[in-house]
Amino acid sequence: MKKATYHIEKDFKISEVDRRLYSSFIEHLGRAVYTGIYEKDHETADEQGFRRDVIELVKELNIALVRYPGGNFVSGYNWTDGIGPVENRPRRLDLAWRSIETNEIGIDEFVDWAKKANTQVMLAVNLGTGTPQEAGYLVEYCNHPSGTYWSDMRIKNGHKEPHGIKVWCLGNEMDGPWQICHLEAHEYGRKALETAKIMKWVDPTIELVACGSSSSNMPTFPEWDRIVLEHLYDHVDYISLHRYYQNYGDDVDFLASFVDMDMFIKTICATADYVKALKRSKKTMMLSFDEWNIWYQTNVKLKEWEIAPEILEDRYSLLDALAFSGLACILLNNADRVKIACLAQLVNVIAPILTQKGGGVIRQTIYYPFRDVSTYGRGIALKPVIKAPIIETKSYGEVPTICSAVTYDEESGFITVFALNIDSEPVEVNFDVRSFGKVELKEHIVLNGDDLDAINTFEDPYRVCPRKERVKEGMYDTFSIVLPKLSWNVIRMKVKC
Repeated sequence: MKKATYHIEKDFKISEVDRRLYSSFIEHLGRAVYTGIYEKDHETADEQGFRRDVIELVKELNIALVRYPGGNFVSGYNWTDGIGPVENRPRRLDLAWRSIETNEIGIDEFVDWAKKANTQVMLAVNLGTGTPQEAGYLVEYCNHPSGTYWSDMRIKNGHKEPHGIKVWCLGNEMDGPWQICHLEAHEYGRKALETAKIMKWVDPTIELVACGSSSSNMPTFPEWDRIVLEHLYDHVDYISLHRYYQNYGDDVDFLASFVDMDMFIKTICATADYVKALKRSKKTMMLSFDEWNIWYQTNVKLKEWEIAPEILEDRYSLLDALAFSGLACILLNNADRVKIACLAQLVNVIAPILTQKGGGVIRQTIYYPFRDVSTYGRGIALKPVIKAPIIETKSYGEVPTICSAVTYDEESGFITVFALNIDSEPVEVNFDVRSFGKVELKEHIVLNGDDLDAINTFEDPYRVCPRKERVKEGMYDTFSIVLPKLSWNVIRMKVKC
């Protein structure tokens, strides 16, 4: 059997893990909103039409923020279409996704939903067709207490207390030619700067996210990010980055996608640090990885002018879940710079949660590794010293067969090891945790299976789900655990008090 070693040192700290690292995304796209989170005639619908069965699964994921309302949708969206009496709201053509938007759900309803789901809203403003002034009005509507036109309009619409939205995106993927009113980097930088000034004048307590590169594959990457930050460095709190992965036919390459994600993050950090030096700034720019997931973009087929069409509804396999888990580890391993990360998206559209219109709801395979890290990946991210077997890939050369992240929660006393084994053979791992004294092994959760193409369906919703392996009872400062072939593992141990 192949061997690996882990040395987990208490003082090898990366950073405190920001709870917003476990955030997500709802866009007015496909069935994310309508028949996703909202279906007024569903048997589980509450008094506002929100599906309670979906809310329960969202709660289980422990999500800190949900980015809303887009995404590409936001660059053509007039937020005032979604406020006031529902019967007076206009139906619009959504040019981004060639759908019809009914505007039954707007900012007020979404804030209500977020409270029910135990999460908060990360709001994006329209910097495509929208103006800086309109963005300022939206902040006023959401966050100003009362006594002005827009704050009093919110009160009239049934929300006396301000929404108190604290994290705002300055547009979406404005580097992309597919974006409505796409801008060049200098154009976006200037427009975003004026928008940022107005928004923070309205509410100085908010945090702002500038549009970074929408993919590391963009021809303008990372020059876009440099130019944008030269305009905005002193006025924003985060630069965004987006990245999706899919299997192009080589399973090993796909499972090693975590290598690319790590390089992407480190390149953005280097670019931001260059601008920091250029500006002689004392501030370190943090990152918001506000779109990431497995997404089979080559399979996208849009429909023509339907309401809530079934589009972008990828059905995730066990293999997808394994690749996904490696990406989750990379976010934790960069917790010193990545403070916000949004799994895109949350319901139906490239999502961990899938619903039937008028029917049930299931957890897709990627639900489980996300739930694992969002539940147990708290406290301090540690940097373990790992010696693992090497595997050859076409795209990334030699890579370790184990992608891992480790956290230590001082309050609970738990150390959690997350480990993806991309090898087609099991690996025996020897753990050395002597810097903590002795630990008690508590559990070993495994997600694997013989059929990498297996998916969860409404007929068989638990075909792919994690199981618990037996662990050795007792107190240890060194111990061994076998990671099964092609598996996602969560190993939890409690430090002796």
